[in-house]
Amino acid sequence: MILKFQKSSYSAQNQNCVEVAQVPGFRKSTYSGQDQDCVEVAELPCGAAIRDSKHPTAGHLPFPAPEWTGFLSAALTR
Repeated sequence: MILKFQKSSYSAQNQNCVEVAQVPGFRKSTYSGQDQDCVEVAELPCGAAIRDSKHPTAGHLPFPAPEWTGFLSAALTR
């Protein structure tokens, strides 16, 4: 997957800018319960991102690959 970055609408014109990318492909996590509010996950080129299914427009939390692997390992041991 390749993320497509674009200039943020909050950046001033003709100046150094912040670029943003939409994270496509969120899906219900396989670790979420049936028929409940869930955690959604999306694969990223460098790891993964998670978000709350109740508030999908509130943003997401990205994890670099090593931290994502550590997070899953910790979640599976509980």
